[in-house]
Amino acid sequence: MRRRRLVGGLAAALAVTLTLAACGSSDDDSAEPSGGASSAAGLTPVKLQLQWFTQAQFAGYIAAKEKGYYKDAGLDVTILEGGTDIVPQTVLAQGKADFAIAWVPKALASREQGAAITDIAQIFQRSGTLQVSFKDKNITQPADLKGKKVGDWGFGNEYELFAAMTKAGVDPSKDITLVQQQFDMKGLLSGDIDAAQAMSYNEYAQVLEATNPATGKLYQPSDFNTMNWNDVGTAMLQDAIWANTDKLQGDKAYQDTATKFVTASIKGWIYCRDNPEDCRDLVVAAGSKLGKSHQLWQMNEINKLIWPSPRGIGLIDKTKWDQTVTIAKGTKNADGDTVLKGDPEGLAYTNDYVDKALADLKGQGVDVAGTGFKPTTVTLEKDGA
Repeated sequence: MRRRRLVGGLAAALAVTLTLAACGSSDDDSAEPSGGASSAAGLTPVKLQLQWFTQAQFAGYIAAKEKGYYKDAGLDVTILEGGTDIVPQTVLAQGKADFAIAWVPKALASREQGAAITDIAQIFQRSGTLQVSFKDKNITQPADLKGKKVGDWGFGNEYELFAAMTKAGVDPSKDITLVQQQFDMKGLLSGDIDAAQAMSYNEYAQVLEATNPATGKLYQPSDFNTMNWNDVGTAMLQDAIWANTDKLQGDKAYQDTATKFVTASIKGWIYCRDNPEDCRDLVVAAGSKLGKSHQLWQMNEINKLIWPSPRGIGLIDKTKWDQTVTIAKGTKNADGDTVLKGDPEGLAYTNDYVDKALADLKGQGVDVAGTGFKPTTVTLEKDGA
């Protein structure tokens, strides 16, 4: 029978995290957003809640602020850092931010529980989640996970993995040993996990920044197998810009602010597509605790999740949206629960604002599709230095 194993006292830590996350706490809980008000400088104050700590995952927003794109649009944007005790869509729903960055399935789960939020720009067009294993484990497809120790973070991050196993005829409830994975790759490197969950832009880089004891040099991609859910067909939509549904439907000033915010944010992401090293430096200067080579790797991998966007960056593709919803409704986790009980109701997403943003940028001759995008080659240093 499958058994679920907690690593290093993680159960208590997770319980505390869930309690805090339910409160949507942040360092600035007392501050209220003011999407329609004007600051002393004549700019509209805007608060953006990130879903994690400062890193290149959010480089486009940092660039839009530091390069003056938000200011040029008449916005004074404050970027609120995320963390383990912050649920961005909850902060948004509680009125403590004007916009938030969140994964689609997690945000839809919050909507189903009553959060009035809407996806107004789907920045990431591809999933960045991988399952990583050492080459000698011979895990190259989901069917190979049967009988293995499989790591996952939980918190709704597991559904692509569980959908892939179910599709391959592997029953997550009895055919694997599910290991509660910490947000690092120590379990994989120590042998406690056969196949570990990783983001292409973060945890996967961590294993490539570690020293291979057999060679005394850093591990190489050739030492590992990776499963990419985009290839398997169980990918779900991730980072999107979420807005307040009620304000979108009745507040003209907020609607105008949303259009301006999306437009300027897209400009930031386009800048990072064309200037990855500069955006790496902007992220480091913004306070990231990750090293420069790690951040450049992350910037390069994030660009791969966005570009190319043939129809234009930020547009919500109905086919990918429907796939995300289908998986969220139909895939059970280890406890037998699904992300969603039914189809999203009301204004779950809209392309109205990104359509306006893309039209504006195209009119300025800006390349919003990035069809010629080519990723760079990044050399990682030990520990991501």
